Amino acid sequence: MSLQLENISRAVDGVDYIRDANLTFEAGSFNVLLGRTLAGKTSLMRLMAGLDRPDTGRLLYNGDDVTGQSVRKRNISMIYQQFINYPNLSVYENIASPLRLARLKEGEIERRVRETAAMLRIEGLLGRYPLELSGGQQQRTAMARALVKDATLILFDEPLVNLDYKLREELRSELRHLFRERQCIAIYATSEANEALALGGTTTLLHEGRVVQTGPVSEVYRRPVDTLAAELFSEPPMNLLPGRVSETGLSFDQVADHALTRELKGLSPGDYIFGIRPSHASLRPAGEDDLEIPVTVELGEISGSATFLHVGTGQFDLVLEEPGVHQHRPGEKIRVYLPMNRLFVFGTDQQLVHTPADTGGLNG
Repeated sequence: MSLQLENISRAVDGVDYIRDANLTFEAGSFNVLLGRTLAGKTSLMRLMAGLDRPDTGRLLYNGDDVTGQSVRKRNISMIYQQFINYPNLSVYENIASPLRLARLKEGEIERRVRETAAMLRIEGLLGRYPLELSGGQQQRTAMARALVKDATLILFDEPLVNLDYKLREELRSELRHLFRERQCIAIYATSEANEALALGGTTTLLHEGRVVQTGPVSEVYRRPVDTLAAELFSEPPMNLLPGRVSETGLSFDQVADHALTRELKGLSPGDYIFGIRPSHASLRPAGEDDLEIPVTVELGEISGSATFLHVGTGQFDLVLEEPGVHQHRPGEKIRVYLPMNRLFVFGTDQQLVHTPADTGGLNG
């Protein structure tokens, strides 16, 4: 089973929600839609589900045009970020509800409900009601109801966003395992780059209704096609610095001057945009080739076990992600270090020119 979107577009009151989307999803695949708020993730899912109809283009299931087919005639399930359960039904009956609508026999209903509940580790909660459950248990119940009907297409619209960090990590890990042996198409929407990395599979970057890039998660992460893709698939967004390559070296608006390393010697003289992820910029040099830049501290944000440090040169700004808790005063003069072997290079047309060498993990 495959799902193809051919030149799909949809506008509402003159505003483009989706613009000329072309995507293919194969049976047994796990796919992530990554984009900021209002990027078009939910709109695209509603079109795939049949809840909305595109203004132009076609949706094909196994080659059959289903563009105008009612959602009731499609074998799909959709899981939302809100805990959508029937409060007057037990957990068992919540999970069983789509099977009863399909008029399956009672023995088959019980088998599927108990198997699915066990898969999501809520088999001991089947006699309870939703209001007696924690947030994580309620979301597991909603997920079980979506999974139990054995749909060919399962859509997850940011289903973990309202859960605490620990629960999100736990359910995220389970999701990867749930679909390894299922032959359905799973599509998961998120606005968080780190979540897309954790889930793996195929990632599609969306921005203002447009598909920016799609491919295996490692390829999209390591080789963003342009500066927009690089910013979208980095959390916080990738730092982008205007710079210039000359016969003698590399400079950033005369703030720093550095000899070109072996990796960058192939660049022709001219203007470029250099990118570095916040986690790769540092307050301490990692090697002899690090580019040293004097900066002024603008703001420090402590988030869990990391500190996000916002600094500026007067010509451009940078964000650093430093492990641990660090205290810096606004206005403080410090130096930051950029490893040359971590630099992405884009042309003035914002297209990728050079990507760091493969480091063996998703840190390049």
